[in-house]
Amino acid sequence: MSDPNQISFAVSFLCSAFAACFAEFCTIPLDTAKVRLQLQKKVGVDDGVGLPKYKGMLSTIKTIAREEGVSALWKGIVPGLHRQCLYGGLRIGLYDPVKTFLVGSAFVGEVPIYHMILAALLTGALAITIANPTDLVKVRLQSEGHLPSGVPRRYSGAIDAYLTILKQEGIGALWTGLGPNIARNAIINAAELASYDKVKRTILKIPGFMDNVYTHLLAGLGAGLFAVFIGSPVDVVKSRMMGDSTYKNTFDCFLKTLLNEGFLAFYKGFLPNFGRVGAWNVIMFLTFEQAKRFLRG
Repeated sequence: MSDPNQISFAVSFLCSAFAACFAEFCTIPLDTAKVRLQLQKKVGVDDGVGLPKYKGMLSTIKTIAREEGVSALWKGIVPGLHRQCLYGGLRIGLYDPVKTFLVGSAFVGEVPIYHMILAALLTGALAITIANPTDLVKVRLQSEGHLPSGVPRRYSGAIDAYLTILKQEGIGALWTGLGPNIARNAIINAAELASYDKVKRTILKIPGFMDNVYTHLLAGLGAGLFAVFIGSPVDVVKSRMMGDSTYKNTFDCFLKTLLNEGFLAFYKGFLPNFGRVGAWNVIMFLTFEQAKRFLRG
């Protein structure tokens, strides 16, 4: 007979991978807008250029669609789906087993919040270490439209991007930005999963609330909001490290951004980031909960 824990992990992995891929497909236009805003440098009075090209979420989406076509909003969707299948499946699929391991299989009662946070930090770090190449290629493809007019595009698609990076930069380049990416995804994973877990448990204690779509919706929104507040600074550094090779390392990127553009630069693209992460969390958790019920009967 199969190990029940293995069955539980397999079901959780399949559900979370499917839910994460579905949420990614629905929200990647918002992610593309977020990346463009984060890569956009602050315009100085002596730069000899006009106003910033991108000014907000809706304006950025309209500009990309008008100048590059609607399909450009889904640039990076292939590596994005690769990423979510690996990263989404592992970080969520491993969360409950790791949480159980930390408290012990004999533990009875509500799991302490610090164990939830630690479990999510560990699974987020492990999952993104494996999925970093897919994240790198996604950001590179999304930033293609950020190149000056007339400059030839570097990649024709996701597979070409993987192969070109391997050929021109070496296998280690696929893990460019791993440091800030681990920091970002471990932190955001902790913010998302631990807060979703805690908010959901708290809501279910309120008379009249049940484990249904409405509860999942509220918990997903709470998880998304908390994740964006916590993760925006490392998200900006990660996007710049992956989309711009002029930075020497994570600290160099952080310092130059802070000195040249100020602290608020770390919250560039906050609204599209919240729109994206909030919508992503709602779609993902709703899909995840329904898929889990379907597979478990």
